[in-house]
Amino acid sequence: MEKKKILLIDDEADFTSLIKMRLEHDGNYDVRILPDAKDVVKDVHEFEPDIILLDLLIPGIGGFEICEMLNKDPLGIGIPIIVISGLNKDADKLKAYKCGAADYLVKPLDSKALLRSIEKAIKDKQSTD
Repeated sequence: MEKKKILLIDDEADFTSLIKMRLEHDGNYDVRILPDAKDVVKDVHEFEPDIILLDLLIPGIGGFEICEMLNKDPLGIGIPIIVISGLNKDADKLKAYKCGAADYLVKPLDSKALLRSIEKAIKDKQSTD
């Protein structure tokens, strides 16, 4: 079975290393990490991820702006986005869902919950394709 591709956009090196290791070990995923989003649309076109994990607090550009950019891109619009954030504010959650996020998870992440969220988002996308 072909590995699903995950683009993890987050600048916390320890967090991204741990998540990458867990997803590649516990799931059938190929994870690419972006520590910033300066070329996010180009990176999406090159990597063609099945799903994007997106932190809201990215240096240079915020997570909501990234959602908006991807929702305007022909390739990006079809990719489920799971927002991962240390912010547990209802206003941010609402804004993320309005922005098209498939889910909103609060750090620190439970790896089983993350895997369930990823699998559900991919399954939901496949049922609409």
